[in-house]
Amino acid sequence: MLSAGKKLRELREEIGLTLRDVELASVALADSRGIEEFVINPSRLSDIETKGVIPSIYRLYVLSVIYRADFAELLKLYGIDLGSTVADYAICRPSKTHRLDIVTARGTAQVPVKLDPAFDIRRTSDLGRMIENWGVVPLQFLQDLSKRKYTYAYVGTEDLTMYPLLLPGSFVQVDEERSKVEDGKWRSEFERPIYFVETREGHLCCWCSVRRGEIVLQSHPLSPVPPRILKHPQEAEVIGQVVGVAMRLVEWYAPDEQELAPNPEADEGEPREVRRH
Repeated sequence: MLSAGKKLRELREEIGLTLRDVELASVALADSRGIEEFVINPSRLSDIETKGVIPSIYRLYVLSVIYRADFAELLKLYGIDLGSTVADYAICRPSKTHRLDIVTARGTAQVPVKLDPAFDIRRTSDLGRMIENWGVVPLQFLQDLSKRKYTYAYVGTEDLTMYPLLLPGSFVQVDEERSKVEDGKWRSEFERPIYFVETREGHLCCWCSVRRGEIVLQSHPLSPVPPRILKHPQEAEVIGQVVGVAMRLVEWYAPDEQELAPNPEADEGEPREVRRH
C-alpha cells in the first residue's frame, strides 16, 4: 500500500499539482456529477500517499481523471488486475446456466503473432510450443476481426441437460445468426445442432424441435433432465446455435449415481412423454 501511495504521489508531482490543486479539481468534479464522494481533501490525499490508506473507488477514479491515468492501471497498484478477471471466474461456479456479458472496453490483450513454421493445422499439436512470439494488441483492433454476432454462455454446475455431451461448468459460444431451429435426420448426436434457449426459468443448452407454435426442449438421452414442451416463442426463445465449446475434463461437477439414473423420457428422437410448464 505504501508503494501504491508513493506512485500516486509521483503521478501528481509529474504534472505539477499540489494537494490543494487536487482538492479543488475533485470538488469541481463532485459538483458537476453530483457525487459528494468524489471530494478528496488534502489531509486524506496525504494519508493515501504516505500512510498506505486505500482510496475508495470514487477517489481512485477522481485521481485517474485528474492525473490523466488509466483507471485499470491505478487498480493494479492495489493488486487488482482486471486482466485476470476471466481466470478468477473459476473461483465461483454458479449452479445455473446463464449468458455471459462480454464487456467492450479499452485495454490490450496478448495474442500469438508468430507461429512455428512447422505448425500444421491438420495435426494435433501442443499449441503453446508452436507459438514463437506473443504480442500486445489493443482490444479494439480485435473487434474488427469479428464477422458474426456471437454471445457467450456458461453451463451451470447443476445443469445436466446435455450431460455428458456438454459437461457442467463449460463455456459455450453461441451464433445468434443461427436462431432458426433446423429439422433433419442426424446420423449422430454430434451432428444434431445444440441451441442456447432462454425460458422464463432461465437459460439452457439443448436440442430443439419446433411444431405448431410449440418448442420441444430435448435433453441428452443419458441426462436425468426430462424434456419439456413450451409455447414458442412466448415461453421459450432460441438465442442461437452453440458453435464452440470450452470444456474442462478435470475438476468438474460430477453428479452422483442417483442423479444419473436413466431418464425414460429422453431419447434422440421425439420424447415419449414431456412435462408442460
